[in-house]
Amino acid sequence: MSGNSIGQLFRITTFGESHGEALGVVIDGMPAGLKVNPDDLARELKRRAPGQHEVHTSRKEEDAAEILSGVFEGKSLGTPITVIVRNTNQRSQDYDPLKETYRPGHADRTTMLKYGHRDHRGGGRASGRETLARVIGGYFAGLVIPGISFFAYIEEVAHFRLSGPPRDHSVDRGEINIPDEALSATVVAFLKDCKVKGESAGGVVTISIRNAPAGLGEPVFDKLKADFAKAMLSLPACIGFSVADAFSTARLPGSVMSATSSTFGGMEGGITNGDEIVLKLAFKAPSTIGEKAKAGRHDPCILPRVVPVVEAMAKIVMADHFLRQSAYDSFHS
Repeated sequence: MSGNSIGQLFRITTFGESHGEALGVVIDGMPAGLKVNPDDLARELKRRAPGQHEVHTSRKEEDAAEILSGVFEGKSLGTPITVIVRNTNQRSQDYDPLKETYRPGHADRTTMLKYGHRDHRGGGRASGRETLARVIGGYFAGLVIPGISFFAYIEEVAHFRLSGPPRDHSVDRGEINIPDEALSATVVAFLKDCKVKGESAGGVVTISIRNAPAGLGEPVFDKLKADFAKAMLSLPACIGFSVADAFSTARLPGSVMSATSSTFGGMEGGITNGDEIVLKLAFKAPSTIGEKAKAGRHDPCILPRVVPVVEAMAKIVMADHFLRQSAYDSFHS
């Protein structure tokens, strides 16, 4: 049990290191006959790719996906799908000082304590670059569950916060995934200043999932909310998870809480009830700051690039539970 896989009927296994030859993913459980569009996959990867905005890391990668197996004549074969993305813009020498030292807040020291050996270049497996494999998995998961709408956005950065949730999933999220033009411009200016000063910022990402069928999720340990929590907290720098406004809801009396369906976050007993699912994730500020941040290639805030990764992880969890429920439905039909 190496902890590099997630899911049961729809399962992904990611592999590769930040400064290795390539990163990639093996997707198992993909039904046969689903149309695969490489252009759509490329668009999803571009949403996460570095170096596209002034507030991103300066590392530039094309993140071109190579499908090695499981797809033929534009359709899934029902066999394991393997996709890789080759690293093309490593500067491994920048990390030479880390051979003997550890960065606070990263997995440098804990990886060494666990394995006794590590790839110090860019964080190895613990690098945020690993999340490109999750985006690929999310693209394929989305093919399994057409009709379900996923919309993640930045709700908070540092002390800046949206005044309210967006109206619908067609709202423009702007250049850094904040669906408010004025607030987006303010945050961009703030993050540019952070980058100049070598400072960093954290915040909150919210995801809304609509049109999910009722009945997804298992009782007890495989509740949908439990699988969402595991998937989201597995993301680098994610330090908090809640269903809807859980911590505010916890302060409400039962008479108020039970009368407001939005407090359930689209799930009751860990099983979907057909309502909108709302999840909130807290991400810490990047630990690399000061002169190290100014000298290296680091994001002053990971939230703008993590939004498509959050959507991908939600799709992976939903696809897995959709296939599990389909097995029940076929048995009873």
